Amino acid sequence: MKKLYLIRHAKSSWKNLTLADYDRPLNKRGKLNAPFMGNLLYQLGIKPDIIVSSPAYRARKTAQLIAKEVRYNKKDIDYYEDLYEASINNIIDTLKYLDDKNSVVFLVGHNPSLNLFAEQFLDFDENIPTCAILEIEFNCQLWQEISSYNSKLITFEYPKKYL
Repeated sequence: MKKLYLIRHAKSSWKNLTLADYDRPLNKRGKLNAPFMGNLLYQLGIKPDIIVSSPAYRARKTAQLIAKEVRYNKKDIDYYEDLYEASINNIIDTLKYLDDKNSVVFLVGHNPSLNLFAEQFLDFDENIPTCAILEIEFNCQLWQEISSYNSKLITFEYPKKYL
């Protein structure tokens, strides 16, 4: 069994319009929501074997804040350039090339990529809001074997459900 926690980055700031999209930081709400969601995962006893993230600043900070809450060393987060402005195939390739010793994976990324992935794999047609987490279970032993036929949505958590 493989578990994927698909995590959209926390709310980002549009305050400084001179910043490139890639460099946008988290806003006040994002800085509160990421640790909150990380703590929720920790309280549920969920610990990743690996965290992979887009290297865009808002995704990187979200990954780091969540990692801190679940007691995962932020220096061990893997950043993949292909997860920024990712296609569905970029996400699938990232997952399929993970070491199979990693059974629980947190993937921190962006919309519309995450929405498209969830739609293709789960027939999930809701918008994934900022800092939301989709827990997906794949009934397989190898990441190479993930598909829409062996995937199942377990939970869909997001900050506004609680705050």
